[in-house]
Amino acid sequence: MRVFIEVVDQGSLTAAADKLDMSRAMVSRYLAELEAWLGVRLLHRSTRSIGLSSAGQDALPRCRKMLELADDVQGITHNLNAAPHGLIRVASSNSFAQSHLAAAAAAFVAQYPDTQVELIVGDRSINLVEERIDLAIRITNDVDPNLIARKLSICRSVVCATPAYLAKHGTPLHPEDLLQHQCLSHAFFGRNGWRFTKNGEPYMVNVAGAISANDANVILQAALAGAGIAHQPTFSAAPYIESGELVHLLPDYQSDELGIYGLYTSRRHMPNILRSLLDFLAERFGSKPGWDQFLQ
Repeated sequence: MRVFIEVVDQGSLTAAADKLDMSRAMVSRYLAELEAWLGVRLLHRSTRSIGLSSAGQDALPRCRKMLELADDVQGITHNLNAAPHGLIRVASSNSFAQSHLAAAAAAFVAQYPDTQVELIVGDRSINLVEERIDLAIRITNDVDPNLIARKLSICRSVVCATPAYLAKHGTPLHPEDLLQHQCLSHAFFGRNGWRFTKNGEPYMVNVAGAISANDANVILQAALAGAGIAHQPTFSAAPYIESGELVHLLPDYQSDELGIYGLYTSRRHMPNILRSLLDFLAERFGSKPGWDQFLQ
């Protein structure tokens, strides 16, 4: 299974053989044994390329999960008392890095003085292998099946605006009321359609407004400046709602929930610093994150 995964990740038998430090013939043998055991062809091979069969597409994430469990068992017996050390490179969106991840990194290095955390911040897509990223923090419900994912917390979103904006333009009481307002949208995510549910009934509103941006923090600042209504993750909006600078609108209508995941490339020989940081973040954020207290 490890050979099969490596062939897929590397894109060829030869590259996988080099990565695994074995002969190409041995790679072929392991693949043949796995296919014989499963009774299906996992890969379509040609002289120029390889591709996953439909059975291979089904088998790949399950093989990754089995190896993850196996490595977890192995990891129990290794480095039990070793403190994490060294450098870890972590990628994250601007909004989450500024609102919570930077403080979490500071707490982590304070607890483990022999560690260093380098934060790579931005909303663009990142190739973890090419850019030497050890851990990517992603907010999504569509996890890349080629990566190992650990759920660290949950991301809820709310609609909000300043008291001054609402005093001037009125307070929306139903999602359709948003059509009469300046709505500040993310240029790539949900630019037009904001989705809500109430008692299981879905609502979709094609909002519009004079300002959009490709960064959630910029949208938040525009909302704080009174430019309109924003659809913000609670981890960013919570302190402003609690202080009264922003008003939580449509509280009976829930936006889609997303997962906050730690993504990495492999559990094989997983560095202690990566395992420790994942444990640290999962405990710090958790399934009931502190930034959602105002919703309770």
